[in-house]
Amino acid sequence: MSYRVPEPKIFACTQSTVLGEKIAASYGAELGKVIFSRYSDGEFQPSFEESIRGTRIFIIGSTNPSSENLMEMLLMLDAAKRASARHITAVMPYFGWARQDRKDKPRVPIAAKLVAKMLETAGATRIITMDLHADQIQGFFEKPVDHLFASTLFLPYLKDLNLDNLCIASPDMGGSKRAYAYSKALESDVVICYKQRAKANVISHMELIGEVKGKNVVLVDDMVDTAGTLTKAADLMIERGATSVRAITTHGLLSGNAYERIEKSQLTELIVTDSIPISDNRKKIKVLGCADLFADVMHRVHHNTSISSKFLM
Repeated sequence: MSYRVPEPKIFACTQSTVLGEKIAASYGAELGKVIFSRYSDGEFQPSFEESIRGTRIFIIGSTNPSSENLMEMLLMLDAAKRASARHITAVMPYFGWARQDRKDKPRVPIAAKLVAKMLETAGATRIITMDLHADQIQGFFEKPVDHLFASTLFLPYLKDLNLDNLCIASPDMGGSKRAYAYSKALESDVVICYKQRAKANVISHMELIGEVKGKNVVLVDDMVDTAGTLTKAADLMIERGATSVRAITTHGLLSGNAYERIEKSQLTELIVTDSIPISDNRKKIKVLGCADLFADVMHRVHHNTSISSKFLM
């Protein structure tokens, strides 16, 4: 008598409900019901409205600010653990607090490590995420981490553009490895921007390493926050003779006046995924859905099959 693996249950944190519904639909399931009770002071309590005892569950939620998004994930993980779920996978399209992955000056925290430990303590038995700010963050976990790459979404899009004299660019030295991987896949040139910061989100100086004259440049980064770096880099490249400048960034945080900066910039287009909800006010912003990617990986994880094909970079 053959044993049939029971189907998992899929739930979503409130800020990722739309993406969660898309992932569940792509998986071929319905999104599970969770109720959030709120107190007048802002405290909240999630409640699973169906039995999850002995099952594998996936909890979908990006942990971009505010910190309520992280707290929601932690409380849902804890609730699932206490409800006797057998496997609890935190599906985090965007892993927040990842920029604090080391001590870059005295007396500061390593927030990415702290978040990793909190997720494990809360009950996560596996993590699925996409384009971590630093690859080594995987080492902060004692549980398995499936680190997906948005290149599986971006590369087909870039190839379909059929750009002549394509050149891949990194907006900073830290992203050079990512830029070289894209340039290898696309058989293109690569250039690097060197920047100095006065403080967080404020660039004091930027220089370009490489030649962009007459080329269609594509800037590659893992996230865009205030869009200061990308827009400054685009302006510099157009000034140096680039024909056009596009940018692909996995996570569109787009805080402050980022939307206004992008609209006024020399960028032809900004391509992001929907790992974080994007405002409808986005004439220059193209959003590529990541639901099918996550649904496919979740299915492979549940049925214990290989996901190596999702690691193009």
